Amino acid sequence: MDPKKQVRALLFDVFGSVVDWRNSIARDLKAWGDRDGLHADWEALARAWRSHYQPKMQEVRSGKRPFTLLDTLHLEALEVLLPEFNLHGISSEQKDHINRVWHRLDPWPDSVSGLVRLKSRYTIAPLSNGNVALLNNMAKYAGIAWDLNLSTQWFGAYKPQPQTYLGAAEVLGLEPHEVMMCAAHNDDLAAARACGLRTAFWPRPTEYGQDQTKDFQAEQDWDIVATDIRDLADQLLGKV
Repeated sequence: MDPKKQVRALLFDVFGSVVDWRNSIARDLKAWGDRDGLHADWEALARAWRSHYQPKMQEVRSGKRPFTLLDTLHLEALEVLLPEFNLHGISSEQKDHINRVWHRLDPWPDSVSGLVRLKSRYTIAPLSNGNVALLNNMAKYAGIAWDLNLSTQWFGAYKPQPQTYLGAAEVLGLEPHEVMMCAAHNDDLAAARACGLRTAFWPRPTEYGQDQTKDFQAEQDWDIVATDIRDLADQLLGKV
C-alpha cells in the first residue's frame, strides 16, 4: 500500500513554510514606522531577529530555563536588537506593537488556496513553535482555517524535540505513520521522520533573503517533494 494513502492528518511548519515572515515584517513595520516617525532597515532587523530564534529556544530545550513562550523569547531578542538598529526611546506600547508583528504575518501566495484544498480531505493543523495566541492571531490575520491549533506550547517543548511530533499524533488519536509533517525545512522533516511521521517538503528559496544558505531543495527522499502547497495538494488529491 502506498504509505501516503495511510495519512489522515497534515501538520504544517508555519514560519517560512506557510507564511513569509521576512517580507511581512519589513512591510508591516515600515508602514507603521513611517506613520510614527520611526525609521530603520526593517528587513535587516527581521533577518537579525530571526537569527536569535534557534538560540533562544535552545535555552529551553537544553533545560537552562523552563518552558517560555515564543512571544517572550521574541521580546527578549528584540530588546537586544533595538539599540543595534538605532531605535531608541521606544515606548512599551511601541515595543509591544513591534513584537506582535509575528502575529501579523502574510501567507505565501499558494498557502491559503492549497490549504483549503487539503482541508477537504485531511485534518490540517500547524505544528509550530509559535505559541497558541500567536498562531491563532496569525491564522485570523492570514485567513488560514486550521482544524485545530497544535502549538508546541501544548507539549511544553520546542521542535525538534520528539515530544512535539509524537504529542501531536497522540492528540489527534493517530499513529505517527498516519500523520504527515509538511515543511520547507529539511531539519524539521528529519526530526519528524525519526519519530515515525510521513514527510512532505517544498522549497522557500527566498525565505531568508541574502542570509539563506540551505533548504533550496530536498536533502532526503521525503515522501512528497512539491514545488509549493498547491502542488502538495495536487499530489495528494489530484490536479483540478
